[in-house]
Amino acid sequence: QVQVAESGGGLVQPGRSLRLSCQASYNMFRFYVVGWYRQAPGNQRELVARISAGGTTQYSDSVKGRFVIARDNAKKTEYLQMNSLEASDTAVYYCVVDDNYWGQGTQVTVSS
Repeated sequence: QVQVAESGGGLVQPGRSLRLSCQASYNMFRFYVVGWYRQAPGNQRELVARISAGGTTQYSDSVKGRFVIARDNAKKTEYLQMNSLEASDTAVYYCVVDDNYWGQGTQVTVSS
């Protein structure tokens, strides 16, 4: 069974940075797209960023220019570097591997 686990969430002040990590126990990791979604209270889960097996990235308009997604296939790990954080970035962040295997989520709270 594939396991996916996020880490790195927490409380951060507006304007600061945070990096999320997601490690998967998936031997096929390097062949598939991986991504990050988020869900704020009362909202639907939304795409934040994705990165293909070949390294092509995709970002939502709300985070473009502030967030960077990356992957390390040798470590079966994906990352989300979040810069210039805003209160509206507050949400539970989920990583997904192969559009199929989801983590449990990690809370990110941006507040002064």
